[in-house]
Amino acid sequence: MPSSPAAASFRRPRLARALLWSAAILTVLGVLLAGGWRLAVRELHDQLQTALGPRSEVGEVVVGWQAVEVRHLRIRAARQGPTAWPAEDELRAERVVVVPDLRSLLSGTVRIRRVEIEDGYVSLLRTRDGRLKVLPALLDTGRAAGEEQGQAVAVHLGEVRLVRGALEFFDASVRRPALKLRLEQLDASVGPLDLPRLDSTTSLRLDGVLKGVQRDGRVHLSGEAVFAAREVRLHTDLRGVDLVALQPYLLKVAEAGVKRGSLDLRMDATVRQERLNAPGHVTLTGLELNASGGVLGTFAGVPRQAVMAAMSKNGRIDLDFTLEGRLDDPNFSLNENVATKIASGLAESLGVSVGGVVQGVGDVIKGLFGR
Repeated sequence: MPSSPAAASFRRPRLARALLWSAAILTVLGVLLAGGWRLAVRELHDQLQTALGPRSEVGEVVVGWQAVEVRHLRIRAARQGPTAWPAEDELRAERVVVVPDLRSLLSGTVRIRRVEIEDGYVSLLRTRDGRLKVLPALLDTGRAAGEEQGQAVAVHLGEVRLVRGALEFFDASVRRPALKLRLEQLDASVGPLDLPRLDSTTSLRLDGVLKGVQRDGRVHLSGEAVFAAREVRLHTDLRGVDLVALQPYLLKVAEAGVKRGSLDLRMDATVRQERLNAPGHVTLTGLELNASGGVLGTFAGVPRQAVMAAMSKNGRIDLDFTLEGRLDDPNFSLNENVATKIASGLAESLGVSVGGVVQGVGDVIKGLFGR
């Protein structure tokens, strides 16, 4: 039997009320979910800032379905005391994207597929005794906390990538205050990393521009390392690097001082069982030495005039060298080893022995005083 108009009109208000109630319930649920989401994001923001330490600043955290984005991240450096850092910041980044592996939430290992740092900055310090320090506010504190707790959470990082970054390297092993070298237009990647053990094979790649006093050069590094075993295989390629910027490394070589010039370097370094073997080739182009050394000025123990005469032939000097030594030998210094090998290669390229270099300098002195 067809329904009457009165029954139909009665059902319409009931349907309308049901729709209104449904809409109201969905709205309330939406508000609750949005509020809960904001609270969760706020909690994540606070936990992240706590994990990064008291000197950290986190501008904003954006949580997506597949990634977490951190904006305006900063870790300030300690500027006073025994742990004083030579730069204002240990780390800065406009944007950090962390892509987790959601399946790892059910396991005891935190797995992160990728960490990408855009427009970032990081500073490194090589201490007077040659130890490299990176992010002490984060890594040193985390290591100490792990030791206190007896164990640290295992974290697997698939890849850490730096895009359009800058890096400042402070080297206190060559002078005080520490020498500063700056890399810009930096594109680098490291991974995988298994923390805290660091016992997996990690690939390394870095490309950037090394800023100089008179010119900028290109830097390329690639290879792999097992950090826990201190085993490394690394290819280094420097092109057109300013010799003036590298002068502190050459002081044991360039007694007369460098006025201008550029350096190209290729080196393949391998470290196994604490032993370094690194054959390489150096090209010095457009080398000019300061005249402060006078007639007795030398470069790697070779009379200044002989070096300039060799440079005048085709505007360049090519040297082969091999760095060798045990890294656990307290008497082994990489800086001094580089200087000695360049000196030996230079003497050989000019047709004199290292002993002949000493004799040549003696002849210059005898010639002067003989008159």
